[in-house]
Amino acid sequence: MDIATVVGIVLAQILIFGSIMMGAGIAAFIDVPSIVIVFGGTAAAAMIAFPMDTFAATGKVVKKTFMYVLASLPDQIELIAEFAALARREGLLALEEKLETVEDPFLVKGLRLVVDGFPPEVVRDILGTDLFAMQERHGVGKCVLDKMGEIAPAMGMLGTLIGLVTMLKNLSDPSQIGAGMAVALLTTFYGAYLSNVLLLPMANKLDQRKKEETLIRSTMIEGIVAIQNGDKPAMVKEKLKAFLPPSVRQSMDEKAKD
Repeated sequence: MDIATVVGIVLAQILIFGSIMMGAGIAAFIDVPSIVIVFGGTAAAAMIAFPMDTFAATGKVVKKTFMYVLASLPDQIELIAEFAALARREGLLALEEKLETVEDPFLVKGLRLVVDGFPPEVVRDILGTDLFAMQERHGVGKCVLDKMGEIAPAMGMLGTLIGLVTMLKNLSDPSQIGAGMAVALLTTFYGAYLSNVLLLPMANKLDQRKKEETLIRSTMIEGIVAIQNGDKPAMVKEKLKAFLPPSVRQSMDEKAKD
């Protein structure tokens, strides 16, 4: 589970709703027409903007901001270096016996291509295509959340206009003014909340996920090709450490000395 996402959302709710409770109270901020306009309108507009299967997959996309755990890049580098040592010692076919112990399907696919005897340029091309497809899938999910984050404040403004029209048409009836003003103000609040507290931050988290996974898979591709080329384990490890920040490289070096 991504602790940062959970802590961020919980903290945002505490700050926002805590302020509300200390002010007018939660009941003053609940208005069903406003909720319908903003949340329902945002979902409806997103259905117009995207194919139904893309929109229906939004739930799975949102789940990735909470539950999608990436492998540790230093651990993957160590694992690839171990496979390089095994391949140098016993040959590429020896890798096949170890594939069941590998959790990452991308790494398994690449090593299997090596074991099956595909040329290095073909291995790189196949894995590069797989990486590109992953980036496209993540990009679509981010695009949906970005669009919904763009729509939500507009729906809030639309609700504000509806509320103002209702209020102005009933100026002669004071009992209707409060209801119209509530819709006018609360829809703006709901739109800003939905967009800036939930949708846009989640879209940004998906973008970070894509960059992190791209880095890990790019590292794997270089490591797999290096194994196939018969590079020494130490050489493979040093080559892949170039993908790490300097502080992490230093930590790996200190750990190797211990």
